Amino acid sequence: MRSDGLPSSRPHHGGRLRDAARQYGIALETWLDLSTGINPQPYPASKIPASSWLRLPEDNDGLQTAAAAYYGCDDAHILPVAGSQAAIQALPHVLPGNRVSILGATYAEHAWAWHTRQASVVGCEDLEQAADTSDIVIVVNPDNPTGRIIEPKRMEAAHARLASRGGWLLVDEAFMDTTPEASMAANAGHPALVVLRSLGKFFGLAGARVGFVLAPAELNRQLAQILGPWTIAGPSRLVARCALTDTEWQGRTRDALRRASTRLSALLRECGLGAPSGCALFQQITTNKAANWTERLARQGILVRCFDNPDRIRFGLPACEHEWQRLEAALRRITEEQ
Repeated sequence: MRSDGLPSSRPHHGGRLRDAARQYGIALETWLDLSTGINPQPYPASKIPASSWLRLPEDNDGLQTAAAAYYGCDDAHILPVAGSQAAIQALPHVLPGNRVSILGATYAEHAWAWHTRQASVVGCEDLEQAADTSDIVIVVNPDNPTGRIIEPKRMEAAHARLASRGGWLLVDEAFMDTTPEASMAANAGHPALVVLRSLGKFFGLAGARVGFVLAPAELNRQLAQILGPWTIAGPSRLVARCALTDTEWQGRTRDALRRASTRLSALLRECGLGAPSGCALFQQITTNKAANWTERLARQGILVRCFDNPDRIRFGLPACEHEWQRLEAALRRITEEQ
């Protein structure tokens, strides 16, 4: 990690459970994985018909229409991709500009993707200043791992300043689904704006690899040429279409995740870990004991995500009451040993 918080090598991610099982000699099936910030109660994918496996995916299957209704924008400005990560890697090859500012020490794949294109990449804390001095400004909103949310009016003002100079605003909204009122999705298609969305977090469908680029049609056309045909498997498209149109499940899940996140925040406070911050899918703490706590939890078969510069631990949500009790017992055990 560099002094400005940006990565100097390929970033690591949460969910490396098999590596942890080998490292600590704990059976894979006994681990409690809280390292990813993914909804532990995923959308219940229905039985996949055989035709989805037998035929190549078709673009006119209704997925873009479902996404447009969910995100509140025109389907002409939506490009389905194999997870927003595919877009993160491809965008440096189509967006013009070399001076890239990334707000905060955030999701590291953005910096890495632009570094591979030999762009000038800097971390920043001032959105407005970055909008006045950069070709491209990247904002993860809500932020990962802090959970910080920048309100739409401020984002729109930064976008207007960038657009007036020929710059671009790229907003990664992978964790936005529980706070749709803060989204920039309704502005999809506006010049100089790219919004990324994912079904991996809120919907818990990380393995399906489904995401969307909300951007001007010409930019999406260029991305589609780079990514090629059939970027999303037919079964994944089917499940995504069902998830995006299931408003009843979405409403129940937003409420459940908010309650769970509040419970997690309270638990971390009670165990002496300071003042957590985050969103409905995770909570994080900033502490100089991050590496120590991460190690001691791992010895008890609990995987969390440790960050440095600054030192942080991010906790995902337990899936059931047994997992909640296991996490609480492990945290209190560490606290008592301090």
